[in-house]
Amino acid sequence: MLTTEGHAGEVYELGGDEAFTLAELAAAISAATGKQITYTDLPADELAQVLTGVGLPAELAHVLVDADLGMSRGELFTASGDLRRLIRRPTTPLADAIADTLR
Repeated sequence: MLTTEGHAGEVYELGGDEAFTLAELAAAISAATGKQITYTDLPADELAQVLTGVGLPAELAHVLVDADLGMSRGELFTASGDLRRLIRRPTTPLADAIADTLR
């Protein structure tokens, strides 16, 4: 799509039509699998420790922790509708995406 005419110099903010939290993601996975999935929001320093503890380099852990903090402040949220317009259809709802993944 973006290789066609009319996109040079454009900036698009891509996001689904419906926002969801990580707790809502865990609940949707639980509903789809029949297994209880929980989400635990770790403090930034604990998250960094977990990430480095599983082998990520400290620099990458810092980037991921910073992104997580940004998400918690809503910095990555977009309601632009750009993705829907670019793909010319509504985005896939969370429950449908999970169901498709589990098939």
